[in-house]
Amino acid sequence: MDEVLVIDSGSSDDTVAVAEGLGARVLYHAWPGYGPQKRYSEDCATHDWILNLDADEVVTPELAAEIKALLQTTPPLKAYRFRIRNVYPRKTKPRLWADYHNYVRLYDRRVVRFRESQVHDTVDTRQETVGQLKGPVMHFSSRSYAHIRAKLDSYTNLQAKVLKKPAWAIFLRLPFEYPFVFIRYFFFRCHFTGGWDGLYSSHLAAEARLKRLWKILMAQKAAKKAQG
Repeated sequence: MDEVLVIDSGSSDDTVAVAEGLGARVLYHAWPGYGPQKRYSEDCATHDWILNLDADEVVTPELAAEIKALLQTTPPLKAYRFRIRNVYPRKTKPRLWADYHNYVRLYDRRVVRFRESQVHDTVDTRQETVGQLKGPVMHFSSRSYAHIRAKLDSYTNLQAKVLKKPAWAIFLRLPFEYPFVFIRYFFFRCHFTGGWDGLYSSHLAAEARLKRLWKILMAQKAAKKAQG
């Protein structure tokens, strides 16, 4: 690892002191949205190959060894994805058949970059072939379920500002959004293996999606009223 760069957007704990104490270069940048913040970190990096991680993600030893071996020679591709496996609050490892995201997070910034989107932090790989790494990252996304709900509320508030949907489509979806999303998470994303944690996590996901529709509707209504 040639450089550890931390972009802090105003943490109120000991994040900055801890990161600097471990040798990281810490920069402050007020939060502009997911994509713009990631692009800011790319611009600040002193090297072209970037492993882009969130503060709540932990690289497993398997993935670390895989990346080290890959970068000891010139990588054949310009972008690589790996699985980011979610861990419930107060747990130390993922549940059986834990759901995951499979994102591009190791890449050459000279060729591919994060998108500008404020609500989606994904890499635009253009026409590049993307490699798949085997080792995962552990995602300790929340300290508690209250923290999860607060994060989801913040995220849906942001989405309501930028997403546009016809009012008729929202009204059609409202009665079905909660049960559809709950079933998708609990059964198809296998949260049933998580017991009570899985049940409640599925509820929070479905609740957030229902709230998102309502917030989009209210935001569009307010915008029309402001326009006269």
